[in-house]
Amino acid sequence: MRIKEHPILKFEEKKKLSFFFDGKEVYGYEGDTVASALHALGVKVLSHSIELHRPRGFYCAIGNCSSCMMIVDGKPNVKTCVTQLLENMVVKTQVNKGDIYEAN
Repeated sequence: MRIKEHPILKFEEKKKLSFFFDGKEVYGYEGDTVASALHALGVKVLSHSIELHRPRGFYCAIGNCSSCMMIVDGKPNVKTCVTQLLENMVVKTQVNKGDIYEAN
């Protein structure tokens, strides 16, 4: 969900960017972070806790926690709340500690 109208703020139309999330082509907008684009698409679970596998979502939005770590373009443990969305980016849900051999 995105805010499109506001009584005080104006939202300029941004360039639409396609990217891939868990093998599916989806869209965000220029200026989005990976996490904000996914949140706007309704994706609420970005990762899972390592030991108990509890769902983790968009939490701090400033890169301090590890709730949003995902595999981005083959690189594990990327904090998606502070990672700028780029055209054709490949984003995957991370289900482990981010082992490099499981990232691709």
